[in-house]
Amino acid sequence: MDPKLVEVTQLFSRFKAAFARNDFDTCVGLLSQLKVLLTKFPSLPPLFQQTPNAVEELKIARDIYEHAVVLSVKIEDQDAFERDFCQLKPYYMDTCGVIPPSPEEYPILGLNLLRLLVQNRIAEFHTELELLPVTALENPCIKHAVELEQSFMEGAYNRVLSARQAVPHETYVYFMDLLAKTVRDELAGCSEKGYDYMSIAEAKQVLMFSSDQELHQYITEEHPEWEIKDGCVFFQKAKETQPCKEIPSLQVINQTLSYARELERIV
Repeated sequence: MDPKLVEVTQLFSRFKAAFARNDFDTCVGLLSQLKVLLTKFPSLPPLFQQTPNAVEELKIARDIYEHAVVLSVKIEDQDAFERDFCQLKPYYMDTCGVIPPSPEEYPILGLNLLRLLVQNRIAEFHTELELLPVTALENPCIKHAVELEQSFMEGAYNRVLSARQAVPHETYVYFMDLLAKTVRDELAGCSEKGYDYMSIAEAKQVLMFSSDQELHQYITEEHPEWEIKDGCVFFQKAKETQPCKEIPSLQVINQTLSYARELERIV
């Protein structure tokens, strides 16, 4: 076997051993070394040169980048996730018929869709979705992300929050927690603008918490400007601290009349 391939295989075995024992600091260091070694293989993207060990090199490189994507989730590094996914993507899109499909392909593609949804990059979400074959929509991981996006766009936040209990893959929990926070922040903002106060029971129902303790913790950490007293949550203090944006009505009227005069001259 090619000595360079042997070196990568041995180093990757050390990486997987560290990954199995949750030694993520060691994994990050080993991953950097592996990426440097992979640059020595001309069979890998973007060159895709035909070499005697091309199939083995493509397979182990894909496996390394799949582990890198999962590692980025474990250490909660979204920037690393995006970089590693971009490096992994050609192995899914451009190696059909060269190496067999990976069982981790759809879980990772679905995970990327979920990341785009969490980051509110809806246009990119649909672009990535359109690149997938129609049959991919039947996969539970892809279907989960699509249904979440539909619920989010419809404002069916209860479905979004309840979806965390039925994630199709363990790696999805991190992004689902981020999405749940985004949804609750959106609901909290609407409640703050729409009401002066509401009872604790109502606030708990609107923000979809199962206990008073969870509600109190959320308010303490995210909205310390809210006041809890007499069994109610008061938003008045938060409204008073927000800057008042007055509409310059006279200026708007004068500009509108000026536009009307100019249009009349043109006609």
